[in-house]
Amino acid sequence: MNRYILLTSSISLASLLLLAAPITQAYEKGDLLVRGRIINVNPDESSSVVSVGTPLAPVAGSDVGVSNDITVELDFTYMLHRNWGVELILGSSRHDVPAKGSLAALGDVVDARTLPPTLTMQYHFRPDGDFRPYAGIGVNYTHFFDEKVTGGLDAPGAKVRMDSSWGLAAQIGADFKINKEWFINADLKYIDMSTTAHFKNTTVGAVEVDVDVDPWVFGIGIGRRF
Repeated sequence: MNRYILLTSSISLASLLLLAAPITQAYEKGDLLVRGRIINVNPDESSSVVSVGTPLAPVAGSDVGVSNDITVELDFTYMLHRNWGVELILGSSRHDVPAKGSLAALGDVVDARTLPPTLTMQYHFRPDGDFRPYAGIGVNYTHFFDEKVTGGLDAPGAKVRMDSSWGLAAQIGADFKINKEWFINADLKYIDMSTTAHFKNTTVGAVEVDVDVDPWVFGIGIGRRF
């Protein structure tokens, strides 16, 4: 009888502990993870010497920069396997382009927006943990739009066109589980992004400059698993 009572008590206690234990729901094939982030887009920019006139001639000691931006980003990760996922990253940022060096007196010469959809293949290291780090690598396409000539180059009829670009992208990040469906996310990306800006009808005539934008993008936000 004592053994029966002890066995019954042990089973009951084990059942209670099992019910009380937190249930960690692992990522599985077919899951869709949707994340919204606030991001800081921080260009690691470099540029060629600015060329001016017709024909174009380089201006010694000149270059341009690219401003930072804080904006929002939305991404979707489809899990191909409990460890492997494909992520599509969507967002848009706005940047000023200040003239520097020998042309610094011109100030900000371009105001433009980017649309840089990025596709990465991710590996999730701990899909069944509360802390779920991942790393990814992929490709980026950047379209520049809503470009405006500003500052010392602005004149009636002045226009600027910025070339689109293809480049590589890399990321590291982690999801921090809140419950079965919701999680907090932190993410860092490096995006290979470049353009050539073509100006016409400015205060100095035609202008051209090559710019490697190459931003670091840090984001933090919240996500949901579907």
